[in-house]
Amino acid sequence: MISAVILAAGESRRMGKQNKLLLPVGGEALLVKLVKSVCASDVGQVLVVIGHEAEKIRRELNNFPLSFVYNPNFSEGMTTSIKSGVKEVSPDCDGFLICLADMPFINTPEINKLIHAYVQNRIKEKRLIVVPVFQGHRGNPVLFSSEFRNDILEHKKESGCKGVIMNNSESVKEIEMDDDNMLLDVDNLDDYQRLNKKSCDRIKILKHSEIDTVMKINS
Repeated sequence: MISAVILAAGESRRMGKQNKLLLPVGGEALLVKLVKSVCASDVGQVLVVIGHEAEKIRRELNNFPLSFVYNPNFSEGMTTSIKSGVKEVSPDCDGFLICLADMPFINTPEINKLIHAYVQNRIKEKRLIVVPVFQGHRGNPVLFSSEFRNDILEHKKESGCKGVIMNNSESVKEIEMDDDNMLLDVDNLDDYQRLNKKSCDRIKILKHSEIDTVMKINS
């Protein structure tokens, strides 16, 4: 079984006054896009790690088949959220799919492509890390086999699991993707505005009035 760990605990400091995960995208909160795609995929468990504005995140996701994990140390960086989620995965979990909640373009077929690649390669690999790639650039989410549990829990750097991947290059299987969905995240207001332009083709349309609202809040 694959367990998805969705990281939704951050403070969105670069976004300004708004929690980026709650920004409106096509009539619903940004993080809902990713959560829908994950819940509809072939994962067997979905955990959402919360921290900053935890109750607001809960309200947005209450109707989805998932569990929440609260990270009291969310202000200390992404790695603390990854560890909080990995600690709570099912004992039946064979792999952890670590997902960033601010990546609304990722869709269910792309997630399943990573899972299927993992299953195919897992037969011959004792330790395996599946990484999506587009035109030479690595993206997210990343799928780790359960053997990396201790590596993740003992990792010290604040920037997530990049160090674990770098230290275990022999276990990495890169999967070429058809587009750049797994490279596109939202860190600041400029990213959010670029999301508006791309969303016309990818997720219908993000109303200009919604962007104007966010601009006013942050002005």
